[in-house]
Amino acid sequence: EMQRSLVGSVGQRAWTSVWIARDIDDPMMIQMKEATYSVLEHYCGASPYATHGERVVQGQKLIQNTADVLLGWSSFMAEDGRPRDYYVRQLWNGKGSIDIDNLNASGLSDLSRMCAWSLAHAHARTGDSIAIANYMGGTDEFDQAIASFAVSYAEQNDEDYAVFKKLLKSGDLPC
Repeated sequence: EMQRSLVGSVGQRAWTSVWIARDIDDPMMIQMKEATYSVLEHYCGASPYATHGERVVQGQKLIQNTADVLLGWSSFMAEDGRPRDYYVRQLWNGKGSIDIDNLNASGLSDLSRMCAWSLAHAHARTGDSIAIANYMGGTDEFDQAIASFAVSYAEQNDEDYAVFKKLLKSGDLPC
């Protein structure tokens, strides 16, 4: 049986269905989510892929260590008569959550490192290391620019946090 969800992750069409394999104790949930144009199209031009669903799937395969074996895409005519693109995946409820109210400094530091590592790993999978190294050249100019940016960003973050705490203390920012 297929059930329609009216709101997807970004307000697009999304469906889920439950499939039974060997027996009732072996369910599999499949999700089909609408894929629309990328927000980057305005700046970078249209995707080279035939459909938005394929673009999403190929992007997921680039950045994920292991993609869902059922990950795919398709297009269908919607009830409004317009063709729409979708990507299909197995629906896993494997998301974790962070208890922000009880997160201490050590936990926040660990979480930050884990997120940074995951993001760096995903970005590393999408690039051609030889082309990137050639683009960067043989000097440390890029390294120095990144280090300078990181220091400036950290200083701005500290300044913003000081203003935030001041506003909380004065009552100008209710919390």
